[in-house]
Amino acid sequence: MSRPRIVIVGAGFAGYRTARTLSRLTRHQADITLLNPTDYFLYLPLLPQVAAGILEPRRVSVSLSGTLPHVRLVLGEADGIDLDGHTVRYTGPEGEEGTLPFNRLVLAAGSVNKLLPIPGVAEHAHGFRGLPEALYLRDHVTRQVELAAAADDRAECAARCTFVVVGAGYTGTEVAAHGAMYTDAQVRKHPMRTGMRPRWMLLDVAPRVMPEMDERLSRTAERVLRQRGVDVRMGTSVKEATHDGVVLTDGSTVDTRTLVWCVGVRPDPLVESLGLPMERGRLLVDPHLQVPGRPELFACGDVAAVPDLNQPGQYTPMTAQHAWRHGKVCAQNVAASLGIGERRAYRHRDMGFVVDLGGAKAAANPLGLPMSGPAAGAVTRGYHLAAMPGNRVRVAADWLLDAVLPRQAVQLGLVRSWSVPLESSSPEVARVPGSPKRPGKDAGPAGQRPDGEDAGTQPGGEPAKGQPGAEPARNHPGGEPAKGQPGGEPAKNQPGGEPAKEQPGGEPAKNQPGGEPAKNQPGGEPAGSRSHGGRAKGGQSGSPRASGKPRRAVEAAGPRPAREGSGKPGRAPRASGAGSAGKRPTAPSGPSRSAGPPTDPGPEPPANQPPPGPDIAPGPVKRTDRRAAEGDS
Repeated sequence: MSRPRIVIVGAGFAGYRTARTLSRLTRHQADITLLNPTDYFLYLPLLPQVAAGILEPRRVSVSLSGTLPHVRLVLGEADGIDLDGHTVRYTGPEGEEGTLPFNRLVLAAGSVNKLLPIPGVAEHAHGFRGLPEALYLRDHVTRQVELAAAADDRAECAARCTFVVVGAGYTGTEVAAHGAMYTDAQVRKHPMRTGMRPRWMLLDVAPRVMPEMDERLSRTAERVLRQRGVDVRMGTSVKEATHDGVVLTDGSTVDTRTLVWCVGVRPDPLVESLGLPMERGRLLVDPHLQVPGRPELFACGDVAAVPDLNQPGQYTPMTAQHAWRHGKVCAQNVAASLGIGERRAYRHRDMGFVVDLGGAKAAANPLGLPMSGPAAGAVTRGYHLAAMPGNRVRVAADWLLDAVLPRQAVQLGLVRSWSVPLESSSPEVARVPGSPKRPGKDAGPAGQRPDGEDAGTQPGGEPAKGQPGAEPARNHPGGEPAKGQPGGEPAKNQPGGEPAKEQPGGEPAKNQPGGEPAKNQPGGEPAGSRSHGGRAKGGQSGSPRASGKPRRAVEAAGPRPAREGSGKPGRAPRASGAGSAGKRPTAPSGPSRSAGPPTDPGPEPPANQPPPGPDIAPGPVKRTDRRAAEGDS
């Protein structure tokens, strides 16, 4: 007789704890499969320290395969669930599709950024739910301070060194507290104009900071923030976000290039496709974390509305503490449904909360005892070390080094603005060129962002309105690809193409004296671009998770010849006369059939060039005149 198959969707606090506990309880009596977009468990409470340069990203990332040896890990995102057929459809990181059969299913997909119908927020703000967003914020804040220090205009300097955080809960408070310390340390090395310093703002419609905590701890946190110069404005939020700044609900306008969105979270939209009873976007379960009427289906964490037995009529809040405890009880009940052990209802006891405010400052109430100052800081860090399922020594080592050495304020530029849109069903995964896109779930970037990055340089992005030359250059992602780049026509001075016009025997180059100005140079015709969100005809796009249909990978079929104006990265055409892979064909005697205005030459890709993915990022286009063309580099 075959062993029962258990599938767990999501490896957050609830999913990870469920998998670890089930592995111990079943003792090889069941096949446990964990479906997750990444191969690590992210310890979210320490994410603000990653953005502030205290911890390296791998310190808060616990390997799933390394800590769950008896659990099969499948990388991918669930697209649909067939409860009657007992299968889960998913899409892998490279666009491949698969199906996982199950006898027991545990939904622990977690949550995503919560959106509000505020104009401009989806286009100009960034959330704080995953490692890509933390790494982007760290690079972005570093870059803005460096640009502010070099700015000649006083107004531009003030706008760049102003950082607005919306949401004064746990995450927003910690981001503002750590961010103020980080930028103050940075300006000591890069002094700005006389009388100017970084300015952090914390906004919330609530009457006080962290309203869910004890009032004494709330006052402690607000006092620490104000001592560090954070402008705390309660009862105030964002009315509209624009490229130049934000308009607040009190009528004032703040010039800024940074808008961090920490107003809260909402359950993963995957559960909406099941058609089961919901409670404010969460799947209704009984006290045993089982869906009524579906004995094979369990849910825990942020996607589950778990009755609070200590407060009848209420549901447990969406916090990491509850999700961690959900996972243990859920695993016990799943094992009990297979005849291993006994069922138990979820009942929690409040152990208190901790908030790290940076340095030696913190606010905590362990076992209901309010604490502040260095004592609270020690309790807070001790709690995090005890709660982490791995990497404790590395985290403690980073804390020790941060106490005795200055932080490295450098920007790596690995995560771009368009890679971490606010409206995303997978904030833990950064978007890459050529990755599948789900309409309605993964909203592409549009317009100019507060960080000054033109959306015209983003895949599928609409050029910023009101900006000169707003159309993206042809060698930018989202525009028509350069002729020497993957997905573009072969460069005219390369083998298999038309001879370059600045070479002997060719026409004079249009950007040389006596010739017509190049169309992508100042004074010339702006480079053409695609319309907002445009895709090549016949291009594949995934379906939203709510529809329950599997996504189609854009590059699932491998590289294909690009159509005129397709703008799809990675669709390399086969040059005429191309030989075997890795060999350059000889140049033909006559001009090529490719049409269009001349562009900057570049290296010709091999005929079997792989499509761009997570390991291939857009870079600068090389030019023969030893200058780098504009690009997202």
